[in-house]
Amino acid sequence: MENRSQWGTRLGFLLAAMGSAIGLGNIWRFPATAFENGGGAFFLPYLFALLTAGIPLLILEYTIGHKYRGSAPKSYSKISKGMEWIGWWQVAVSFVISTYYPIIIAWAIMYSYFSFGQQWGSDATGFFVADYLQLADPGTFGSMVPMVLFPLLAVWLIVFFFLGRGVKKGIEVANKIFIPTLVVIFLIIVVRALTLPGALLGLDAFFKPDWSMIADGSVWVAAYGQIFFSLSIAFAIMITYASYLPKKSDITNNAFITGFANSSFELLAGIGVFATLGFLASQSNEAVSEVVAGGVGLAFMVFPEIISQMPMAGLFGFLFFASLVLAGLSSMISISETYVAAVQEKFNVSRGKAVAFGGGLAAVLSLFFANQGGLNLLDTVDRFINSYGVALSGLFQVVAIAWFAKGLKDFQSHADSVSDIKLGLWWRVCLGIITPVVLGYMMLQNLRSELLENYGGYPIEYLFNFGWVVAIGAMFVGALFTLKKWPSNKADEKSDSEDEEVAQ
Repeated sequence: MENRSQWGTRLGFLLAAMGSAIGLGNIWRFPATAFENGGGAFFLPYLFALLTAGIPLLILEYTIGHKYRGSAPKSYSKISKGMEWIGWWQVAVSFVISTYYPIIIAWAIMYSYFSFGQQWGSDATGFFVADYLQLADPGTFGSMVPMVLFPLLAVWLIVFFFLGRGVKKGIEVANKIFIPTLVVIFLIIVVRALTLPGALLGLDAFFKPDWSMIADGSVWVAAYGQIFFSLSIAFAIMITYASYLPKKSDITNNAFITGFANSSFELLAGIGVFATLGFLASQSNEAVSEVVAGGVGLAFMVFPEIISQMPMAGLFGFLFFASLVLAGLSSMISISETYVAAVQEKFNVSRGKAVAFGGGLAAVLSLFFANQGGLNLLDTVDRFINSYGVALSGLFQVVAIAWFAKGLKDFQSHADSVSDIKLGLWWRVCLGIITPVVLGYMMLQNLRSELLENYGGYPIEYLFNFGWVVAIGAMFVGALFTLKKWPSNKADEKSDSEDEEVAQ
């Protein structure tokens, strides 16, 4: 039996964890979320959420993976046989995300090319929706869009290459290339943005605190939501990555480094984005609040408009979209690794077969997003799989471990045994009380908004078929996979390589 894979260095693990956490949401979700929820005042609930939910959950997931040395389903099954389905549920959620996430990377690849001639012209929104995506009405898929399909295939080739090479020679090497390059590129973007006319106007709008919003519960929910989705928690990713750590690895310290590195990049992204938005506002004689956008709209509609008005527009545009590509690829590799590792262990197959089966199926399904109805489908699936897949499985995770398995003290002892920073009562209170309450409240708010109006104005039948069915289907698939027994020769695998150490 081949020894379990391990990270070559501690830095390799940290860069991989950061690569998973630092994704597209850091660049296009955080700045708008902060602005809409009190500007500078938002950093108070954001920091509170990081310390009471983000880092405690990271510590928990690192500890689970490190202690049980297996994929998420395998690790949960060792906590309790009845919890294995939560691991498969989270793996299924990651699988669904991996079918549409590479589409956004494919868009960014094409826009890196479009930047050199500002091919979107004077109407960036019209170009993206009509000319590039050739968007059809919801429910209509239409034909394949070649300029989406071909870069999508390129994304999958890159992902297959690094996944196929394994943990040390593939994933670790990829993140040692992608993450430092991403940071350097984004620092260049930020420095350039800060020299633009109107940059200070944008920064003032971003950092100016509106303390009156601190009393608004929705602001705190937004802070917890940003932390939760940003850190790759409840995706089965961090459990999988931590399972490749040697026995003597500082869990708590690694969690703090990952958490603060992710938040630092979000702050950097906020500075870069709002300095650029301030430039747009000054050029169009509008208030910054009039040009703020988030998500796909910010990246592919607002930013191209800004780029067109800048000196050295082609270079700035290329760097911005290249940063999206790098952030996306590092996250995409981590998302895919969850089901590669799980399939490899459950069905006792080689890594190559697990990559070919899991990644191959995801690649085929991703073609459904490469047609004329792709944007509507992506928007719907993303909304429901995040709200009722990631967040809900995270709620089940902490409730099952803290309330039913009552395993927090055991995990605390394990983390303390290998970590310099010792966990106290705060950690158990955060996971046993604060996090479940906040996640439960988020679920109720999501359901309430879903019942009051159709998301995005889409037809209810469309939302049911491609929203609810996908989200509930992930849960059903999770339960289905538990019916197959684990191979007996993998049940208590203890590899000699577990005793290897990395630099502390």
